[in-house]
Amino acid sequence: MINQTINKSISEASQVIGKTWPLYSFVTSNPLSGYEKKPFFEAVNHAEKRFNAQVYPEVSLFREAWERGYIHKERLNHLLKENDFLKSPEYYLEQMNNIERPIGINANNDLDRFMTKWLAAFMDEGLAEWDMPNKEKGFYEAWRKLVIYDQEIPKTSIAEIPKTPGETVESILNGFSESDILEIFKQHLAALPGWTGYINYRCESNSEWQQKYPITLIEYLAVRLWTAQKINAQIHSKTNDELSNPNISKLQYIWLKAWEKGWQVEMEKLISEQQLNTKSIKNLKQQTEAQMVFCIDTRSELIRRHIENKGNYETFGYAGFFGIAMDYEDLNNGIIRKSCPPIVKSAYHVNEVPQENCSEEVEVYKKKNEHVKFKNYFLKRLKNMLPSAFGFVEGSGGFYGLYMIFRTLLPEYLLRFKKLNSRHHESIFQTEIHNSGCETNDTQNIPLREKVAIVKSGFDLMGWKDFAPLVVFVGHGSHSANNPFGSSLDCGACAASPGRHNARMLAKLANMSEVKQVLRENHNIEIPPHTIFVGAEHNTTTDEIVLFDAEVPSSHFEELQKLKSNLEKARQTATQERLGVAQNSIALANKKANNWGETRPEWGLAKNAGFIVGPRNLTKHANLEGRCFLHSYDWETDKEGAALEAIMQGPVVVTQWINNHYYFSTVNNETFGGGSKITHNVTGKFGVVQGNGGDLKMGLPLQSLMQSDSKMYHQPLRLSVVIQAPLSRVSSILVKNENLKSLLDNEWIYLLVMDPADNNKWYQYERNLNWLSTKVTQSVEKDLDYIIQEEANEVLV
Repeated sequence: MINQTINKSISEASQVIGKTWPLYSFVTSNPLSGYEKKPFFEAVNHAEKRFNAQVYPEVSLFREAWERGYIHKERLNHLLKENDFLKSPEYYLEQMNNIERPIGINANNDLDRFMTKWLAAFMDEGLAEWDMPNKEKGFYEAWRKLVIYDQEIPKTSIAEIPKTPGETVESILNGFSESDILEIFKQHLAALPGWTGYINYRCESNSEWQQKYPITLIEYLAVRLWTAQKINAQIHSKTNDELSNPNISKLQYIWLKAWEKGWQVEMEKLISEQQLNTKSIKNLKQQTEAQMVFCIDTRSELIRRHIENKGNYETFGYAGFFGIAMDYEDLNNGIIRKSCPPIVKSAYHVNEVPQENCSEEVEVYKKKNEHVKFKNYFLKRLKNMLPSAFGFVEGSGGFYGLYMIFRTLLPEYLLRFKKLNSRHHESIFQTEIHNSGCETNDTQNIPLREKVAIVKSGFDLMGWKDFAPLVVFVGHGSHSANNPFGSSLDCGACAASPGRHNARMLAKLANMSEVKQVLRENHNIEIPPHTIFVGAEHNTTTDEIVLFDAEVPSSHFEELQKLKSNLEKARQTATQERLGVAQNSIALANKKANNWGETRPEWGLAKNAGFIVGPRNLTKHANLEGRCFLHSYDWETDKEGAALEAIMQGPVVVTQWINNHYYFSTVNNETFGGGSKITHNVTGKFGVVQGNGGDLKMGLPLQSLMQSDSKMYHQPLRLSVVIQAPLSRVSSILVKNENLKSLLDNEWIYLLVMDPADNNKWYQYERNLNWLSTKVTQSVEKDLDYIIQEEANEVLV
């Protein structure tokens, strides 16, 4: 039995690592999630020492932000003076330029190399042609039976290796104190945070691969410590808990806070000016032609503006899984993947069944799919089997050469060809939902009250009042070629899956007559008979929006055609703005989407810095440059505050993960990011390494964050959340939710409130439920004048 001290120490030590998500489900998450109970300043300084990693923006980024006016000068000068830095900002830029990276505590390069070799072999998920023997017995046992043949390890016999990982760890650490054991575990887990983060993910997700081929942190530590002892590597490094230069760290934090204040003031100004413009314009109420619900994703902000400018259209923001906690079973390969936030337990299983009167089309679709599967299998076998490998290369070289030329020179035409030879299977198959774990696929096993609750929840959270003839739920996904990180561009709210399946399912539920009846009779929600709900998908790489309209009645044909026409116009203007070109913007977007040499087919959620919770009129005519998540909310319809509490518990927490994922991937791309795409190698189908080995990359590639190696695109700032709601309501929610309050008190996120009960006066959250008024006066004749009030005794850390 494993010593209880060791179990406890492993559990505590595992907090130094986050979770590394697989490439096919690349969820953005805070790599320092285990530190979230600590203040941000303290947490990142611990991480700096632990990972030998930069944890604040490089001085070149601070300099660029300073020169471009992003940093709030008054705030910077105030914080510098408050912390006894009495010279000019330019002087301290030079001081930070002389920073020396702390000495790393994990310098066992040979040990790391041995571990990555064994981890890559064991954790392979189908890329390797030959499997590692004995994988089904677990990592430790499989390694134990093979390591005796490893010629890089001093000769040993299987009898010398303890039979269980617990025995191995206990024997090696015998004589160490409890505090030393904890530190040893932290050091060895942090040595390869990408790989240990993936073990963490496998253990917590209990995926199919984990069930078949289990691996645990105790097994990893046992193998690593045994190997370290065998090759005389360092098991315990004595470390100094003090930072190498605490003044530099404090300076970096001051500059970061001043930069974040600059963004908050800019955001406050945009929203406040929008409020003034709204009040000064007399809006005539016109019949809304269609309503469209987009994901809160920052990329939706651009397309929403352009759609609203093309007609009497109303748009909403809602988390992209559309309130359906579900797993989706892929029609083509039967793989089941999560399609809701990782923090939400999947309650439903969604798959697809043939539409009525489509039997012929279904047969054609199935045969085509079988042919594609066979072709892929056959080509793989030809390439990998020894007898045919050389002949296959010689015989197919000409064909592949032409194909490569075509892909390189005319990628947009290849995409068009693929579209012409395929059709959306949504016109042939319809979604079916059933409870997770239920064998039947019949939607009748879902109680009516649950169907109603799913639909009503969306209406409540968005503050929905009236319904247009067409209501479109728009999920989103992306399209790119030769991109291991492709899923990072899909819907973050859907666990890096496209949101189309959730959108289609919600539309189906909302169209059910029995659901509408209960909403009307029990909840006073009247959906007009003429209203039809439709699912759709927004391709964020090309800005194309496809409507899944196979079941829309002919009575809505004209409205539907007009909407499609205007969506194409919106696509054109949106791509022009996003790509910065006046001509052929759609062709350029298509080219980037299918160019196998394109390092950044799109920017994803780069530049994210704000999250605005409120009605659309707060931002409708403001160009937020894709920097804000937008969640619709009407404080007047949410009398009890339940909708706001749900938004703060769910989307706010998830966007904090996204924001910190981008922050840490930017400030240290080598440790927390994905490195350069140019030298990526896919390992085991689930991850990438740089070059021919090393740690598993846990974050975003360099090309998704930077315009060049030295010039930034993403600004590494912590998330600033803006909520329009009574201040008392927000405070009461924080009192009930310690996790939210902790994130705010520890400065992982900022919170600003526009209090509509107090003439939309702005307040910023301080520690321990204290609020600070941030705006004092407005001037309609001049630009808004902002005076930031600071408490005299404000403490930085």
